[in-house]
Amino acid sequence: MLLLHHTADTKRRRRKKRDAFSSSSSSSSSSSGGGSCAAQCCCAAGVRGGDLLVVATSSSCCCSGSGASSAAPASSPAPAIHLGNTSTQQLMMPLLLLLLLVGSSCAPAAAVSPAKMARIQMHLDRINKPAVRSIQSEDGDTIDCVPRHKQHALDHPLLRAHTIQTAPTLFPAPAAAAATMAVMKTAWNSSSSGGGRERRGAWQTWHHRGHCPRGTVAIRRTTAADVLRARSVARFGRKHKRKLYHDAPRAANAPDVITGNGQEHAIAYTAAGGEVYGAKATINVWDPAIQESNGFSLSQLWVLSGSFNGSDLNSIEAGWQVSPELYGDSRPRLFTYWTSDAYEATGCYNALCPGFVQTSSRIAIGASISPVSSPSGPQYDITVLIWKDPKLGNWWLSYGGHLVGYWPAQLFTHLADHATMVEWGGEVVNTSPGGVHTATQMGSGRFAAEGFGRASYFRNLETVDADNSLAEVPFDAVQTLAEDAACYDIRKAYDDHRRGSGDGGPGAGGWGTHFYYGGPGRNPACP
Repeated sequence: MLLLHHTADTKRRRRKKRDAFSSSSSSSSSSSGGGSCAAQCCCAAGVRGGDLLVVATSSSCCCSGSGASSAAPASSPAPAIHLGNTSTQQLMMPLLLLLLLVGSSCAPAAAVSPAKMARIQMHLDRINKPAVRSIQSEDGDTIDCVPRHKQHALDHPLLRAHTIQTAPTLFPAPAAAAATMAVMKTAWNSSSSGGGRERRGAWQTWHHRGHCPRGTVAIRRTTAADVLRARSVARFGRKHKRKLYHDAPRAANAPDVITGNGQEHAIAYTAAGGEVYGAKATINVWDPAIQESNGFSLSQLWVLSGSFNGSDLNSIEAGWQVSPELYGDSRPRLFTYWTSDAYEATGCYNALCPGFVQTSSRIAIGASISPVSSPSGPQYDITVLIWKDPKLGNWWLSYGGHLVGYWPAQLFTHLADHATMVEWGGEVVNTSPGGVHTATQMGSGRFAAEGFGRASYFRNLETVDADNSLAEVPFDAVQTLAEDAACYDIRKAYDDHRRGSGDGGPGAGGWGTHFYYGGPGRNPACP
């Protein structure tokens, strides 16, 4: 009986407190013309002056620093909330906008200091240039149409007086005018029709909602949520440093893939030492599952020069990737990367730092690719070409036959002249969650032996020579590497262009030197 009596008293006291709070909230609301608040109130402790950082949603009421509550009916828009002085309001607005995106459920939020939010907002102001038009994509992205001469790339100290090159002086020989149109036609149309197993070109999701006018470049807008997912503002948009196992045995011409950061690969590569002026491949597009929020899976080509064991490695990279940490979702996206110091301080993904000069109003780097391939269903791929302008020395990027932009020669040391190695293939990061191998997939998540329609592929591997001509990479000139074939593997092959195929696979249109690659990650053979 004593316990029941104590419980009843406790409940009465709690009801009185709730009633008192409700009365105070109602009074505050009435003074501002609002109704009673029936939603959850969410507050997080502030970091200075006893202020409170508040969490607002479309159906929430929130606390001010003095303890008073502003409220609004659940059906009303999120209320305006007093955050202190004007400076504090400006600092906190990006946080409120971020939290509005989270949803109407209001859980206690981790405190983000005004100082950090100020750094983030300053970073966003540098990246997101004023747009003449903004397009809301159905996948949630906002694509800003930014005047070409005002893009973030030109903020690089080496490019302050840079004159934008609107087109390359020369295309690689097979990709000149008429050939480029043929590539575009192939990308847009089915190359064969074999019972639903045809091969088709993939494009970008935002195109369904609009286009950017001439004279602008299409830029995926970076948000505060994007930056907050990163380990730090300084490292946002940058790859983790690739620390080599210097005491691990490796051939002199081995590719730069033996790392201490958990990256695992299934790649094909050319022998180091020769002069290379570009590379090309057509890459099958999938949406591999990513186990950890900071994991990723990518399929790309690398154009490399410099020392793999030092800090002067130059790399230009492009392909597709799935990265929840970078983009906040699990969609495959077109991406680029560059570095001139082995991923130490220079370079970044996409347009997240100055450097890559975009010229296209049709292609947004970092935008999602659609549609994607499905097992035993239609197969979709993208064609990526990187080459060095033989007259001006800039490294150009073409996606599906469309020029995207270029990496100015001034950004590089070794690549200011030529590349010495090319790599094609897949990469994932194995964070060993719980002490076991990650289940993050590479490619389609299936091993190479499953072949067309099941395993992911790279086809028509080519390089650009000193005469600015594309040349097929001979089968015997390609080496392959997979650190652990029980987790992810690779199998190269050659199509002699003469065989016919009705399923869109090798032989349908001439695959030349190609390979299948990928895998599921953790499995009974890869614990």
